[in-house]
Amino acid sequence: MRRQRGFLGSQTFFNRNFQLELCQNHLLSFKTSAFQGSVETMDDDFVASSTPPFLTESLEMAMEMENETSKPPCFSCAFDNQNGGRSFSSESYLASGSLKRVLLRLDPSPNDYEEDVVEMFGFQWVTEMALVESCGLLFGLLRQQIYRLENLVQMSSSDFGQAANLHSEAESIRHQCIEFLHYVKVFIFRYLEPSKVENDGMLHPYEELEAQLPSLLVEELHGLTMHIGHLCELPSSVLAAFTIQHQAKVFPPSWHLLHLHLDINWLVLEILHVLGEKMMRQVVYANHFINLTGENLTSISLFETHCGNLVSDLISLSINKYIKVRPSEALTSHHYPCMCIKELWILLIQLLDHRNKGSHTECFWNLVNKTLKNIFQRPSSSERMSSSETTQCKDPLSFSWWIITHLASLCQFDRNGNLDEKKQKESNWKFVEELLKKSTDAQTGVLEEHLRMHLQCCLTLCSFWDLNLSIVTILWDYYSKNLNSCFTVPWLGLKGLANISKTSLSMLELVKSCCCEQQIPALYKSSNSYFIFLSILARMMKEEAENGGVHPWKQIKGRIYSKFHRRRMQELTEVGLQNFFNLFLMLAIVAETEDIVSRVLDLLDFLTPSSITVSQRALIWRGHFAFLLIYVEKNMDISVLAEKLSNAFREKAKEFLVTKNDYTQKQNLWTLLSTYIDGVQEVFETSCYLSLSEEKLLNDGFSMLLPACRGAELSMVLNFLQVVLARLRSVHKRVSQGLQLGNTAPDAQLPLVAKEHHLAVASALWRNFFPYLKSQRMSQTPPSPQLADTAAGFTLLALDIPSKALSDLQPQPILSMMQLFGWDDMVWPQLVSRYLSHLIQNSALCEAFSSMGYTSYEALTVRSWFRCILQMFIDQPTGMLAKTDAERTVGKAYMEQLTEMTRLIFKLSEVENILSKAHVEESVFKQDPKNALVQFIKAVGRTYSGLQTLPEKSAMVAKTLEYLGDVLKYVKPYLKAKGPPEGLQLTYWIIGCLVKFWAPILATSKAQQLLFRIVDCLLLPHSVLQQDKELPVALLSAIQESLPLYLQGLSFICCQSQTQGAYLNQLLGSIIQQYFGRFLPSSPTVLGAGQHPMVTALCSSITASQMLRLRKTTLHVINENYMQFKGNAPPPRLASVLAFILEVLQRTQSTELCDINLVLPAVLKCLVLVNELQVKKISTDIVQYMVEDCQAGSGGECATQLTSVFRQFIQEYTAVYDHRVFSILETVAVLDQTLVTSLIPTITQSLKDSEHKQGLGRNAAQREAYKRLLSYLAEAGQNEIQKLENETG
Repeated sequence: MRRQRGFLGSQTFFNRNFQLELCQNHLLSFKTSAFQGSVETMDDDFVASSTPPFLTESLEMAMEMENETSKPPCFSCAFDNQNGGRSFSSESYLASGSLKRVLLRLDPSPNDYEEDVVEMFGFQWVTEMALVESCGLLFGLLRQQIYRLENLVQMSSSDFGQAANLHSEAESIRHQCIEFLHYVKVFIFRYLEPSKVENDGMLHPYEELEAQLPSLLVEELHGLTMHIGHLCELPSSVLAAFTIQHQAKVFPPSWHLLHLHLDINWLVLEILHVLGEKMMRQVVYANHFINLTGENLTSISLFETHCGNLVSDLISLSINKYIKVRPSEALTSHHYPCMCIKELWILLIQLLDHRNKGSHTECFWNLVNKTLKNIFQRPSSSERMSSSETTQCKDPLSFSWWIITHLASLCQFDRNGNLDEKKQKESNWKFVEELLKKSTDAQTGVLEEHLRMHLQCCLTLCSFWDLNLSIVTILWDYYSKNLNSCFTVPWLGLKGLANISKTSLSMLELVKSCCCEQQIPALYKSSNSYFIFLSILARMMKEEAENGGVHPWKQIKGRIYSKFHRRRMQELTEVGLQNFFNLFLMLAIVAETEDIVSRVLDLLDFLTPSSITVSQRALIWRGHFAFLLIYVEKNMDISVLAEKLSNAFREKAKEFLVTKNDYTQKQNLWTLLSTYIDGVQEVFETSCYLSLSEEKLLNDGFSMLLPACRGAELSMVLNFLQVVLARLRSVHKRVSQGLQLGNTAPDAQLPLVAKEHHLAVASALWRNFFPYLKSQRMSQTPPSPQLADTAAGFTLLALDIPSKALSDLQPQPILSMMQLFGWDDMVWPQLVSRYLSHLIQNSALCEAFSSMGYTSYEALTVRSWFRCILQMFIDQPTGMLAKTDAERTVGKAYMEQLTEMTRLIFKLSEVENILSKAHVEESVFKQDPKNALVQFIKAVGRTYSGLQTLPEKSAMVAKTLEYLGDVLKYVKPYLKAKGPPEGLQLTYWIIGCLVKFWAPILATSKAQQLLFRIVDCLLLPHSVLQQDKELPVALLSAIQESLPLYLQGLSFICCQSQTQGAYLNQLLGSIIQQYFGRFLPSSPTVLGAGQHPMVTALCSSITASQMLRLRKTTLHVINENYMQFKGNAPPPRLASVLAFILEVLQRTQSTELCDINLVLPAVLKCLVLVNELQVKKISTDIVQYMVEDCQAGSGGECATQLTSVFRQFIQEYTAVYDHRVFSILETVAVLDQTLVTSLIPTITQSLKDSEHKQGLGRNAAQREAYKRLLSYLAEAGQNEIQKLENETG
């Protein structure tokens, strides 16, 4: 019966219900007999030792377990992977140490099954005998539990209320099944002994059963595998459980059933392995199965078959997952749907590789390769297909690459499930070579989008396995035939286009990326398959070389060189040339640089000038420079390659110079020339010490190129020149510091060598670039700002390496440079301001001028600042047309430049000293440059006024004149062109400030000549003296706004000057005479509206002596030229003149003696002779203002003079204009009775004289008018009336 049950349990074609019924009928009897038999027959002879005879330290450590009963390991993806950073659950076969113990032949569960009785499937069993006596029954119960779990899957619904119960029940079933299989494994290890035959050949009944157990186990395990079937054939509803989130706490029965299948598949292999080890690797035959079926079934064949089926099932699952994977995502898309599948793969790898070392089973990769080969082969309809063959794969080649790459990554895990990248891994190169041949086979026609993925996988495998040069050979055979291909993927758009590098550095960087560690998954979109091939080749070259032995380059150079010959080189397109350079640049980086570059130059000589396009030649030049950059990075001399390149550049520069009207030809030539310029710049920026003959690249081709450049071309060359200058100075400074420190390192000679090369570079720069720069400083149009930047660079170069400056700059090149570009009055101010802004704060430059005793450095710089501000509008049109946007942009840029220059000027020591003494606030620095200049002018004036001694004042005058220079020369263009208006306004304002605030300085003998020139040029030019000629509106407007400054300054100077006082007074009078009438309106205006500039001058806050001098001169000019009657006819614009006088009186609120002497007689005359109401009104106001002011002064000189003027007025006009005179005096009497009272004798006498002259006796009318006047004079008047009446009586 027991043999029959075992047989039935091992067969799959019997009805499952029959098996379950049979198990239930015999369950109790077998349980009882097994339990009793175990008690009665237990003997020490049957107890298997659980400890191997020899233990190393690592094995002893592996045996350390927890004392309490452990939970059996199982597959579980429901774990928190943040716990300790583990890759797998602590219950997994890897993390729990289960696999490790099996492989080390240790007790699988040393702390479990130690009791006499064990519970399985709800029954009690004798631990040491249950499997021997009830093997078939136990496996039947296992199948029954599997069936129960399958029924739960069928019963499962969407009722969440039942989910927890179903989860609990399913988990319990799975746990029972796993526990039983672990028990089998432990039982074999502890209690199973190989059969022992006694001398008489008789065995104990239990021993007979025990001897049959290995065979029976093989049959039962075979039956179990047949019962559960293939993993990939599970219903889709069960396989869908792979997609359940791992973070879930409650799982459906399908999840438990699926993972139970995984457990059984693996535990069958573990049990077979433990059985084989226990049987001393003897083959165990399933005798009953063989006798019944005639088929051979052994422990070995069952292990191999099950391994093959399991690998096939896992690959089938991967195929289903690969269907949804894009080629671009291949390396980031895993092949396992669940972490448990990943673990199962790792378990298989570890177990198979372990067994393979013992040479009793094939390795893991062989199994995988067989399965993958089956995918490639389409079976005939008559042949029976395995489960793996039934799974269709549309692209078996790409899938094979994908699965092998991901499986290779799993080989990095150790027996504990930890990643160990240093672990030695078995390669699968032979099969990969076959894949690679298929991928590159022209008949296969693999598209670029798939080829990229294949090579990504190949590159990834190179990082896992030992390198294989055969891979390179296969790939090179393919790519050597397809160098002209773009290797693009259409659906990637622009990202997939062939990349023709724009610069040599970008070309080299692209190639260098192939030679370093890369993010391989990102290569799909960032690189084409050719670059991935180069990455593979570079990895081979580097790692093989690092490992010592023969350099791989020596092994493959012949294969690479042999593909290039004259015809092949001439067949290369631009893309082909780019790929050609990419290949050899990469090889030059990792292999023999000089040998490779020499070969490349020989190959390029096969190309004739007529056979290549301009873009191809430019690419060739970029390739040359990329090789130069490799030389530089490897610290190799570049002279040979540099001379070859520079000679070609010279020829093209010469062509560019002589080509005049052929625009297309010039464009083509510029393409090459700009390529050369970019390349040279990259070499200089890359070179660490500039000690590798870089000067060879700076030949006289540049001296031919520069004069032919325009616009953007010139800008590019000057930018390049600035970079080279800055780089040379920086490196030279660093090397010089190294020499000063006394370097004793092995490369101590390097600075000395580098210094020689630096002198050569400097000499080339001065010789080939500077003459053009010098010629452009006085161009007809404002130069580019880059010209100033470059000139500053040359100046600093002259400071660092003075000996190599041109001979016409010697012996003091920095002084010569400053005179050429910073202090020359003929150079454009835009150039000067930008040039000086680079240098003003350079302390080394200041020290150099100090050391040579040149004290005018700061003064001349300030002078240039003066000129730059005065000439800020020099290039603007003189018309009133609206400015274009370009002109506004240029003007704004120049203003910003002047603002920066002003900030720097105010930091000069001389300027700081002046500002400090004048107590000028720092906010001045941030002002508009024009205002800042005025503040500086004021500060100089205040500083001079504060000096006490004559020597100090004399030195200050000299320094001030040095600051100014020939200031009139700066503004001459404005005066000559009579514009632009802004320029004229600025000129008259700034120089007016000079005259006013530097009046004490201009009053000195040293400066008076400048003052006279200012007056002659600005205020009294020939055009002004021509009264019949109208002055331009812009000029007149500028003079009108600034005239008060000049008048106030000149009035001060007139007061101060001892020698030229008369002449200066004459000049002042001439200026007033010329401009008083020009700015006088035709009729009086409202007070304050359209104010006359001379009113402003007279009413500003100036010293009393200044004011008096200016007032006296002004009134004298007015009296002489604007208030003289022609007979009785009044002068023109009389009302306006009178209004001017009245406004001066009112604004100054004072009456001076000169007013009474010069103005009052004329005003009184106007009152007598002019009948115009406006004239009378203003004249009356003037008289009233003067009388009241003299009265307020309580007498004094003014009052006396006032009386004198009125007395003269009475004597002159009473005879003819008696009534008007008496009327005027009546008005005055109202204002100042005392004044008129004092005039009574004069009036009476004038009356009598008039009557006498008429000879008609007393004039009754006159006397009546006179008496009316006297009636206003109180007692004195009455007395005089009485006298007159007495005379009459």
